[in-house]
Amino acid sequence: MTRAPSAQSIFKAIADPNRRRLLDLLLERDIAAQDLASRFDISFPAVSQHLSVLLKAGLVTKRAQGRQRVYCAAPYGLQAVHDWTAKYRGFWSGRLRSLGQYLDRGGKSSRSSAP
Repeated sequence: MTRAPSAQSIFKAIADPNRRRLLDLLLERDIAAQDLASRFDISFPAVSQHLSVLLKAGLVTKRAQGRQRVYCAAPYGLQAVHDWTAKYRGFWSGRLRSLGQYLDRGGKSSRSSAP
């Protein structure tokens, strides 16, 4: 029985800029590992290791196509990231709304100043 990837493995996977770039490329289309590696200034084994992390986190899948391994995005695992950041959206939208109101008043506080 396979276990679902943990939120921790998903956050670890997207923490690296190379893995985020791999995900971005794979969202556009399915790409063979060798073609992916040609788009990076790191070695093929390094790209392969990054793909392995993404695979273990459940963010990509791979299939054999002849002698090649073709990867495709499986971004459904990012739902954990979406859920976690949702807690902060309300906070920031409230703060930005307050900032907008402050700026609309010309930078003056809404509190009345008593002499």
